[in-house]
Amino acid sequence: MSLIFKILASLLLLLMLVIGWGWLDYQNSLATPITKETVLFEIKRGDSFNRITDNLISHKIDISPWWFKLYAYQNNYTQQLKAGEYLIKPDLKVNEILSLFVNGKAKQYSITFPEGWTFKQILQKLAQHEKIKPTLNGLSDKAILNKIDNQEKHPEGLFFPDTYHFHKNTTDLSLLKRAYIKMQQILKEQWQTKATGLPIKTPYEALILASIVEKETGKPSERQTIAGVFSRRLLKGMKLQTDPTVIYGMGDTYKGDIRFKDLRTPTPYNTYTINGLPPTPIAMPGKEAIYAALHPEAGKSLFFVSRGDGSHVFSESLKAHNNAVNKYQRKSK
Repeated sequence: MSLIFKILASLLLLLMLVIGWGWLDYQNSLATPITKETVLFEIKRGDSFNRITDNLISHKIDISPWWFKLYAYQNNYTQQLKAGEYLIKPDLKVNEILSLFVNGKAKQYSITFPEGWTFKQILQKLAQHEKIKPTLNGLSDKAILNKIDNQEKHPEGLFFPDTYHFHKNTTDLSLLKRAYIKMQQILKEQWQTKATGLPIKTPYEALILASIVEKETGKPSERQTIAGVFSRRLLKGMKLQTDPTVIYGMGDTYKGDIRFKDLRTPTPYNTYTINGLPPTPIAMPGKEAIYAALHPEAGKSLFFVSRGDGSHVFSESLKAHNNAVNKYQRKSK
């Protein structure tokens, strides 16, 4: 009996030592940083928890698979890990990396659509970004508009110029939708506070005028002054006669210079030959250009010409305008 007791006592002691050692090893695995350098790690859609664990090990992440899985199961994390690319930074511990995955704090990328860009340039930029999932290749402009639930016939100017942040494999369509929704919000807000007596009757017309102001502006402080010139010309029934609309109407035939015959060649966008606004925006206007179109500066000027440094000379009469053209464009006295 004494021998059996000794054996049982020894086994119990051994069991307690094993449990104690296991508990200490478990706590140590949770408290020890799992990497000494930053690692870019991706969880793909459909990855099982076991696959994720194996991939961490293959990326030289120093985890004990047994304790890592035990901690995850204890906290009900195994079904909550979100797909994405993650930056596993030095000194992160097991609980921190799992929290990173559960909260979906994936690495973000960005794409910028500058003010004054065209829809064609937006599509090119989206297609060139290797982290964006392409879904729009080969689709017509009309088909793309249908996908964002817009009924306009042309996509130009409908997307807000800004920097957009996203995770890997975000689709080009989802980014376009974000830019479209933001433009609608900005346009709605600005329309509600518009000035009175404007020559534009709808938010879409405001967008058209704002796009022209955007393309004509070399100096931000002149936006409202330029908008004032265009508004007065529209109210007086004068042609806008603005070169950016001519360039847009020329499309791919534009090679960097406007000839006299280009000004006389009719297109739906040539404001030297058509009355009023062109049928659509010619670019993406920013918030400031939209504000300027809806709050044009009061005054009497009907003409302006570039000084060649981004600023303009504004004139009330054609004679004064011609003198300014001679001085700054033709370089004559």
